[in-house]
Amino acid sequence: MRIGFVFLSSTLSSSSVIGSSISRSIVRPAPSLLLHFPFHIIPNRTTTRSSNLQFSARTTRTASVSSMASSFKPEQARVPPALQLPSPSITKFKIGLCQLAVTSDKERNIIHARTAIEEAAEKGAKLVVLPEIWNSPYSNDSFPIYAEDIDAGSDASPSTAMLSEVAQLLKITIVGGSIPERSGDKLYNTCCIFDADGKLKAKHRKIHLFDIDIPGKITFKESKTLTAGETPTVVDTEVGRIGIGICYDIRFQELAMIYAARGAHLICYPGAFNMTTGPLHWELLQRARAVDNQLYVATCSPARDAGAGYVAWGHSTLVGPFGEVLATTEHDETIIISEIDYSQIELRRTNLPLEKQRRGDLYQLVDVQRSSSQ
Repeated sequence: MRIGFVFLSSTLSSSSVIGSSISRSIVRPAPSLLLHFPFHIIPNRTTTRSSNLQFSARTTRTASVSSMASSFKPEQARVPPALQLPSPSITKFKIGLCQLAVTSDKERNIIHARTAIEEAAEKGAKLVVLPEIWNSPYSNDSFPIYAEDIDAGSDASPSTAMLSEVAQLLKITIVGGSIPERSGDKLYNTCCIFDADGKLKAKHRKIHLFDIDIPGKITFKESKTLTAGETPTVVDTEVGRIGIGICYDIRFQELAMIYAARGAHLICYPGAFNMTTGPLHWELLQRARAVDNQLYVATCSPARDAGAGYVAWGHSTLVGPFGEVLATTEHDETIIISEIDYSQIELRRTNLPLEKQRRGDLYQLVDVQRSSSQ
């Protein structure tokens, strides 16, 4: 199924800018001007009448603003209309981001990931996130060798079998980073999400493949071996509604906007940015996705291995709905434990009521998958 986005835009007219300037100047008090007029004591009845007139004027202005907002058609800025945030059973909890060192030894990687998940859970994490491609070196040569048939069961997919088992044992939710997945004659970069009963809740296949060419810096073409996923992924869990993206997916704000419109509290991006784009874009993109959509964003990277063919930037991070960095790290292997409190989403959306201020009369975001299913 394809994903489509439609944007219509316009620019402000000069009259709009002038109007704004006038409004601001009216608000500024100028008490000195009153000195140029004679002062009279005003009878109470006149004061009352004046107050009534002022109240009437304020009421009229409020109604006018409300009417104007209605004419902007904010509810039509999302097609279909945005969903309300659901109420998960847990609204305040600890998240664990496991920034793991990855080797060429797959069995070692699986054992090592399990140990990190257990440590995060011991520290109180109810949601644990792993990095992108944590069971394999990140290379087109390695993807076919390390790929697992997730749908074929535990024998064919030891990586996801471990995730299922440990999620059930520890009673936690796991966003299982990503691994190379084999399905028929195709390979995908796939994230599996397991609930506290160890059940596979969802699979997200990386939608936007990492095909870049920065001369003298880095060239990589995931499309040489991998196939792009076709479905945005939002999953309801014990710890909230979570949208999933993998690494390069974070660059596409439309996907994050769709997740927000579907009622996501949190977007998790397992990712392995590199030493060229990482310093410039990694934190910037996370904060942009969080503040634009007024929700939490969590990223989890592999630890840096300077001797690897692909060197990861690291810096796993949790960002809050106001764009604030709540927790981060450097490039070494570590486990970040931080707190998520969904009441902050409501607070920030009250502070900045963007959903009510969108201009559906000027632009729309179309969620093709939701539209097709209705």
